[in-house]
Amino acid sequence: MTKDIKIVDALKKETVIPYLQSKTKPEVIKEISECVASLYSNINAERLIEILMEREKLCSTAVDSGVAIPHGKLSGLSNIIAAFGRSLEGIDFESLDGKSSHFFILLIAPENSSGAHLKLLSRISRLFKDNEFRSRIMEAKSQDEIYEIITEEDERY
Repeated sequence: MTKDIKIVDALKKETVIPYLQSKTKPEVIKEISECVASLYSNINAERLIEILMEREKLCSTAVDSGVAIPHGKLSGLSNIIAAFGRSLEGIDFESLDGKSSHFFILLIAPENSSGAHLKLLSRISRLFKDNEFRSRIMEAKSQDEIYEIITEEDERY
């Protein structure tokens, strides 16, 4: 049996953005994508933005509870990469509940993967349904603190 992939298997502390500067959906996707591309030399920011925006055209990846999970598949990757951004003000991400999104978990999966990234999407959704967990992340003051909270919670699941 394959072990469940955890968020921390895909997320690096350096890809946690505690204070997003963006005010719109395209800006959020660009800001987080550029952060990821700056750490992974095999990822082209423009291509990543294009893939994520194409996915958004199909249906918004904003779920409820202020959470959005923009995701897509990219050739040339060997494993799933995640990034996290937080907006204290909230951004209109065309969520299902009509509310602003505050938490953005970007997932990029290898082109040929299906099971692992779906399991990770499901794990993220479960984790972020927890009000106390979301409150702790909202109150966190730094990249380190946000990463620590996510890691702690991820380990408990």
